[in-house]
Amino acid sequence: MSCFLNVLRGWLVIVSIIAMGNTLQSSRDHTFLYEKLYTGQAKLLNVLQAWTFGIWTLLSSVIRCLCAIDIDKMLYHIMLWTFLFALGQFLSELFVFRNVAPTIGILAPLMVVSQSWECWLGSST
Repeated sequence: MSCFLNVLRGWLVIVSIIAMGNTLQSSRDHTFLYEKLYTGQAKLLNVLQAWTFGIWTLLSSVIRCLCAIDIDKMLYHIMLWTFLFALGQFLSELFVFRNVAPTIGILAPLMVVSQSWECWLGSST
């Protein structure tokens, strides 16, 4: 189990660092969102949506990083929920609201989120 926890910690740190980068990009320039993610409805995006996306991403990043530092049962489950919420959000934007196109900008986060959720759903800490 120790090897699994080390892999989990490393994965969570990597995902957290990437999320922090996305936070910086979306808070610095809101065009990042419609150039990379929301390519289907660029006219609907503004600075407020970019800040909201950035804060949500930062919160998820902090939760995942804290879980990487100290994995306990409650924080582990909260971390899993952050991946589930992200998966639901990206899938609904892709299939329900059609605000995103199936480009690398949306497929990469979908793969990370779905793999993170699947890999650690059944494991226990």
